[in-house]
Amino acid sequence: MSGLLSREMGGEVSLWMAAPPERVWALVSDVTRIGEFSPETFEGKWTRGSTGPEVGASFAGHVKRNGVGPTYWTPCQVTKCVEDEAFEFAVGSDAVTVNNWGYRLQPEAGPDGRPGTRVTEYFRLEPRLPMRLYWLLLGRLRGRTNERGMRTTLERMKAVVEAES
Repeated sequence: MSGLLSREMGGEVSLWMAAPPERVWALVSDVTRIGEFSPETFEGKWTRGSTGPEVGASFAGHVKRNGVGPTYWTPCQVTKCVEDEAFEFAVGSDAVTVNNWGYRLQPEAGPDGRPGTRVTEYFRLEPRLPMRLYWLLLGRLRGRTNERGMRTTLERMKAVVEAES
């Protein structure tokens, strides 16, 4: 049962964009621009001497939960950074990761044959007991909220990268 709960403790949304992976990568890996796209995280800044995306880099996201509050800064650390392919980060303290967020980029032709990128944003809660209980009680509701937020984020990114193309 715990394996089943662990697999389901997350979600993802994908959207095709008429832009090359390097253009999309520039947006998803620049945490200082997240406020332009996310309905919950309205500001991001590199911290602890980090200045850009690389494994181990630290940043903080300024979050307004559900778009209404409470408002707080959340520490993050880049855990996967493959240029033009993947950007992932852990959310939580140095001692405890609460969840993980990320983007996968896959070159893909669009319906009309134009080159572009399939962008998948995802989140995954850590399978610790407190998070399992949280997910059991509020997971479906929070999962739907996260999926709506990820769709909004990707649609806003799509508008920017396609306008630049």
